[in-house]
Amino acid sequence: MINPRATLPVLHHVKVERTADGWIALTGTDLNRFVTLRLEQPAAGPPDAVLIPYDQLLQLSKNCSKDERLLIETTDQVTVIRFALANNLGASKVKPFPVDQFPQVPRIKTESVPLPPAVRESLHQALDCASTDETRYILNGAFIDASNPKAFNVVGTDGKHLYSANSFTLPIELSVLIPSHKFLGWKEFNQDGEWQMKADSEHVQLSSRRWRFITRQIQGKYPDWRVTVPNPADDKTHITLDPSMLETLIKLIQRIPCHDPDRYQTIGLEWRDGQFLLLGKDTDNEPWLRIPVVDIQGKGPEMTIFLSRRFLIKAFGYGLNTISLVDSMHPLRFHAKGKQMIVMPLRMDPGHPPAPPQPAPVSMPSSRPVLPSAPPTKSMITNPTSEGPSPASNEPKNAVEEAIDMTLLIRDKLNEGFNLLRDLSVKLKTINRDQKASSREFNSVRSTLRSLQGLKL
Repeated sequence: MINPRATLPVLHHVKVERTADGWIALTGTDLNRFVTLRLEQPAAGPPDAVLIPYDQLLQLSKNCSKDERLLIETTDQVTVIRFALANNLGASKVKPFPVDQFPQVPRIKTESVPLPPAVRESLHQALDCASTDETRYILNGAFIDASNPKAFNVVGTDGKHLYSANSFTLPIELSVLIPSHKFLGWKEFNQDGEWQMKADSEHVQLSSRRWRFITRQIQGKYPDWRVTVPNPADDKTHITLDPSMLETLIKLIQRIPCHDPDRYQTIGLEWRDGQFLLLGKDTDNEPWLRIPVVDIQGKGPEMTIFLSRRFLIKAFGYGLNTISLVDSMHPLRFHAKGKQMIVMPLRMDPGHPPAPPQPAPVSMPSSRPVLPSAPPTKSMITNPTSEGPSPASNEPKNAVEEAIDMTLLIRDKLNEGFNLLRDLSVKLKTINRDQKASSREFNSVRSTLRSLQGLKL
């Protein structure tokens, strides 16, 4: 929670306090979020609070064994941290910092609501599907939709795939939009007992037995996610996989050749002649390799559709073992037991369409029949991208349509360039941080050498 690059000095401190009941609590913040740890055992003494530099507290605690304790003594003049040193106590003075400058921890006055394990799992999965694009901040979190009192939904989307889970209700009246943060996925927090949630119009609090996480909600109206979900009545082809085979399928998908690993990681799904097959290839110019999947149940018209394999792996990892399809241009729907994930299909390069199957279970044919034109589809919560569907047509394109295709191509190239610039900026930040860390270590070594030079034997 503590940001080492924060410009406010108070944000580099941990607030250590003893409550009126004797509980010892440590709090850190980055202004928008607060994390508090309550220690296991209370301690005798009056209420008190002090700010300790995080780096100093971290260094002292790392040098202590599990059974040792740190003693913080405060007076009007000085604060000292005492620690075990051989048979005596060592002391480390703390640079004083006014406690009243520490940001006020928000107090949420609503009642706590327990989050059952199934809801907490759905919350993690929704956060995993949320957008990381800072320009679309409203999608950078998980949305608990309370608009239908009889069936709540947990939703997460990045515009290319959407996750939702229902079949639960919570005693809350307002919907909650929880921003993504790595603390929510931290192992210690998730293994610390049942979660409780509090929320008002501005903040949300998630707490376990010892930990408390408070964050500002993402302000704004979450998009109407329901309009992007295909109507189940329109589904024509259904493929149901054995749930016990999903982990094996994930490993198989990861080994299937991928001709565009740095872009879409394309994989094909094909239902034909009572067989369900996975399609992949090493290079663009190669024919598709077809791998049959056993122990499935399928019904409906024959169909071939393409998508990003990272979404396919994610859906299987969530236990979504039923695939429902309208046609090759409509979004795919993975679902099971009240959970679903909607995935936009990939539009294949007309120069390399998939080939029709051969009698052999695994074949490498070279061509594919022309698919019929598809009706207009519902788009996800995003601007059109190259991963979106496009209607198929055998008619020659006029000059305007060709110009439109060129603009779409230019847009895709610009998007790729923006993504590369973003990755470059992240890389430069990492290098800069490492250089600063190396510089601090070098200065520490230099000061140590200077002290050794002045040592008299």
